[in-house]
Amino acid sequence: MIGVFGVIPGDDAPSEGAPMTSTFAPRGDHDAVETGTDFAPLFDANGLIVAIATDAGSGEVLMVAYMNAEALARTIETGQAWFWSRSRKKLWRKGEESGNTLTVTELRVDCDQDALLLKVRLAGDGVACHRGYRSCFYRSVPLGRVAGSGNELVFDRAMPHRPPATAGSAD
Repeated sequence: MIGVFGVIPGDDAPSEGAPMTSTFAPRGDHDAVETGTDFAPLFDANGLIVAIATDAGSGEVLMVAYMNAEALARTIETGQAWFWSRSRKKLWRKGEESGNTLTVTELRVDCDQDALLLKVRLAGDGVACHRGYRSCFYRSVPLGRVAGSGNELVFDRAMPHRPPATAGSAD
């Protein structure tokens, strides 16, 4: 498929997930990146950029994942959230297995363009976490204690939870 940001392999292409030639704007000097209008995302040494997904209505943080240039381009072009799985080493569309898709209503970039914020509408069962919770942030770390072992995580009892059909599914 030819997209706005270059050639993007189709879903059945053998090169899916392989690095694509990025046609995002080249990185300029510090001031140009932080005050200009060119979208020049800074990918890390592994070719990834952090992507934070929040509920477009409430602002609740739903999940954090990573995108490579291809996932970012597909997200921009389709309005659906695409990510790069670091563990499975493959491109994936959120909800492709579970039906809990993320429709992106707004895509923001931080000041130095090394992190993305996706404001999304969550479809399906309203579950963003592969463990069956609405948000991947369903536990808290107690504060005011000595850091280290013995700090037990506290589950958010108000967090909606639907046990996943297959525990551990990456979607």
